[in-house]
Amino acid sequence: MPEKRILFATLGSLGDLYPYLALASEMQRRGHQATILSSSQHRLRIERSGVRFRQVAPDLDFTDKTFQARAMDEMNGGRYMLRDVMLPPIRTNYDNLLQAASEADLLVTQMLAFAGPLVAEKTRIPWVSTVLAPLSFFSYRDSPVLASRLRTVRETAPWLNALINRVARSTTQSWNEPVYRLRRELGLPVGREPIYEGQYSPTRVLAMFSPVLAEAQTDWPAQTRISGFALWDEPAESGAAPAELDQFLAAGPAPVVFTLGSSAVVNSGRFYAESAEAARQLGVRAVMLDGEGGSGLRIDRDILRLAYSPHSYLFGRACAIVHSGGIGTCARAMRAGRPMLVVPFAYDQPDNAARLVRLGVARTIGAASYTAARSVRELRKLLTDPLYQTNADRIARIVEAEDGAGVACDALEQCLRG
Repeated sequence: MPEKRILFATLGSLGDLYPYLALASEMQRRGHQATILSSSQHRLRIERSGVRFRQVAPDLDFTDKTFQARAMDEMNGGRYMLRDVMLPPIRTNYDNLLQAASEADLLVTQMLAFAGPLVAEKTRIPWVSTVLAPLSFFSYRDSPVLASRLRTVRETAPWLNALINRVARSTTQSWNEPVYRLRRELGLPVGREPIYEGQYSPTRVLAMFSPVLAEAQTDWPAQTRISGFALWDEPAESGAAPAELDQFLAAGPAPVVFTLGSSAVVNSGRFYAESAEAARQLGVRAVMLDGEGGSGLRIDRDILRLAYSPHSYLFGRACAIVHSGGIGTCARAMRAGRPMLVVPFAYDQPDNAARLVRLGVARTIGAASYTAARSVRELRKLLTDPLYQTNADRIARIVEAEDGAGVACDALEQCLRG
């Protein structure tokens, strides 16, 4: 088809960027022009990948420790993020997105791009919305786990968990007022709740996760298509593994990898200290991705500390992975076929953890309860019970066979054809 211009609007951490880099890169391979509207902290990664960058307004720093400390609070982080940070400046975000979309043939939004539905309605630009994790559908038929302590409720009394979620949803209604106010100013109808049904395009909703995590539910939008994970590999010049890592991996048995992704790692508390002690007590080698500047530092002979390493390279060389449950990290760990210990902090992480436990590939400990002693107990079960590895191998084969970016881009091209 003729070259088209696609604008992807996404906000958040690397887990909120990588899937759209995968789609943008694939659309460019197909002969289209892709632009990503996002925070300035992602500019280098986006442009280095050959994709055009537009800066979102307001420009939030998702690596700021003070910001992340409030945003990643399990009980109050969602309220702070949506009510206090994302929704009040909706007018500024709308004007910014409206200008960027004036050059586009298709708008693709992530759930935090709350101005996207308004721009699409006002301009009638073709629009596709996306969901990265099952939690975002807020289904009552497959009710998500909103906090680690509710996992047992979800597993033993799903009807009660769904009721709790209904109550939780009712507390967010007033947060939408800035969006409703802007709708009135723009002469648009009230529409559906912006945080929930209002985020979905009436044309196409892409669920960009593997169907092994969640099957389509009757209370999802009927226009939803599950694409599978859209995985993106960093260019060689930015994603190469440090030499220290290669040397460490070659020197002994496969290590346990400890990582908190790119959000929880900003305020990791005692996670890495407790993890190092757990590794010592278990007598296993460990690689710790702690986001700090001490790349290549040996804590001791069997523990290597790195600021970062591409998960696509490292996870397949681990014997187990301990992580916070962000959907991007889950995707990579599932594809690598490794048992997991999930230590969720907030947002979709507790629900992702519960789903991985149900699949028989993981165990979980809430972040507030994470200690060396508990980590030792859970890791020992993961490493000694062969069923976890058997299940992980089975899931890996399914995820490896998926072409999430390809399926999603097929859907985008269908929308471009009209």
